[in-house]
Amino acid sequence: MNEIIEIGTAKANPGTIAEGKMIVETLAGGGDIAIPVTIMNGINDGPCFWINGGIHGDEPEGILTCSLLKKSIDPKNLSGSVILVPVINVPAMEAAERGNPLDTFSYDMNRIYPGRKDGYFSERIAHIHKEWMVKFADMEISIHSGGSHSYLAEAMFAATDEKTQELSRAMGEDWRVCLYSNVTSKSPMAVMSENGKPALTVELGGRSATGPGKFLEVGNKLHKACVNIMTHYKMIEGVPHYPSLRQKGYQQALLAPKSGIFLSNPKINFLTMMKKNDLIATIINYQGEEISKIMAPEDGMIFGLRALPNVTIGEWCCFFAIIEGEW
Repeated sequence: MNEIIEIGTAKANPGTIAEGKMIVETLAGGGDIAIPVTIMNGINDGPCFWINGGIHGDEPEGILTCSLLKKSIDPKNLSGSVILVPVINVPAMEAAERGNPLDTFSYDMNRIYPGRKDGYFSERIAHIHKEWMVKFADMEISIHSGGSHSYLAEAMFAATDEKTQELSRAMGEDWRVCLYSNVTSKSPMAVMSENGKPALTVELGGRSATGPGKFLEVGNKLHKACVNIMTHYKMIEGVPHYPSLRQKGYQQALLAPKSGIFLSNPKINFLTMMKKNDLIATIINYQGEEISKIMAPEDGMIFGLRALPNVTIGEWCCFFAIIEGEW
């Protein structure tokens, strides 16, 4: 029999779902800064699967995924627990910005996590989240996307240890690109890894996938992956599915060499092998003249591409996966 789980103001008995929030602080006007949380507490013992969304405020895919999971998972048929945190960085999500606009010193929470108890505003939010997560989570995924500037196809960042690679395989048949993570990076995944627990940073969606039907399609793919993880770890009944081929490598961000209008090569495809020096995109100036090319730096594949044509020198244009082999 499972035990009662209490996180922030949420308290869930076995076989129930509870909603609440992790209180951070009160603002001058009296409103709380708090992180929403849903506890899905199963009847029987099992692992605690923690799902994070919205560490970047222009990436709402985690909210949709958590919403779909709440509707589809019955805690009476669940072993272990699922903790849904649809938005970590609430001020950023409310402003639809990558970082917290109320904090100019620690703007991007995925670069300062796990923050500090007595730190800048965003650091304090991150610290409260971290304290609860490490107390309960046995495994974790953080849901990301291309946000307001790019579209990212199915890819994961993961450490190379056996437990983490098991979790990456459990994402299922749609997820075959696994990139090395920097476990010293400032992210929930890195904190979990430091505590000896498996975690992933998962990328899917972004600017060009928010039209009618497309956003839900992304949410359904992420929902499917979360359900497959639960099936793999025997938290729910079912038959898990796995990718027939898994490719490993590392990311190289390709930045704009010139300012202008970004035009991707219409012949390229996501998650499809390219050769070194294959054309990815051109940049034209406002008179329509080509002023620069962006080429594949090595043999590999595109897993993210700029969706906003306007580009300034030094901005992201392409997330390129340099593939080193198979796993």
